[in-house]
Amino acid sequence: MMKFLTALLLLSAGLAHAEYILVQSTTSTQNSGLYDYLLPKFTEETGIEVRVVAVGTGQAIRNAANGDADVLLVHAKASEEKFVTDGNGVERFDLMYNDFVIIGPAADPAGVKSASSIDQALAAISSSGEKFVSRGDDSGTHKKELALWGDDKPSGANYIETGSGMGATIRVAVEMQGYTMSDRATWLAYDGKQDAQIVFSGDDRLFNQYGIIMVNPDKHSHVKVAEAQQFIDWMLSEKGQSTINRYQVGGEQLFFANAQ
Repeated sequence: MMKFLTALLLLSAGLAHAEYILVQSTTSTQNSGLYDYLLPKFTEETGIEVRVVAVGTGQAIRNAANGDADVLLVHAKASEEKFVTDGNGVERFDLMYNDFVIIGPAADPAGVKSASSIDQALAAISSSGEKFVSRGDDSGTHKKELALWGDDKPSGANYIETGSGMGATIRVAVEMQGYTMSDRATWLAYDGKQDAQIVFSGDDRLFNQYGIIMVNPDKHSHVKVAEAQQFIDWMLSEKGQSTINRYQVGGEQLFFANAQ
């Protein structure tokens, strides 16, 4: 019995000192399944475990600024650059991209499919009286959505804010037979599509860039600099970039690596 207890204590001590880093990230990278595919490959090669906190980009940035991370991986470039300028991050790197899409019922009662631009697509939803479901959570997707609406954002009962992640917001939109904006990766990986589909995509303004940043160790001395740098270097390397490019759902590539 004593040998068994000793072994348990030794195992617990080993786990407590195991190498790991904490990444504050977006729900889209988590919901899409990318991390389940990507991170075990990094851990197998380096022995470093990656623990991910998946929240909206705004919350992820706030968490990282408070020192609750070693690495930040999100998709709101202006906010990321401010994070570095404010002294919270070391350096920002482009990592990968995909695009945003408008999801709606197959019947498309707002006539979004005939739109030739994202401005026309959103104006059609607003003027139709159909429901639009927004994340409403200060995420990268929410920030982008608000920037695109301009003066056309619906008001009242036709504009519904979930305050939730992308997967939960898609579920609400599908159940209400409304419209929403999603990153393409989360939509492709989402299982409960029912009769909903992509009704608009392809506008250059729907480009969705992801960036990666080490949290500033000069501000937060507990940041695991060596391990965090190893993770960033791997993600930006030819191997990391090709691994991102290989990830597919249903035969479709979800993210496109573009580190310089």
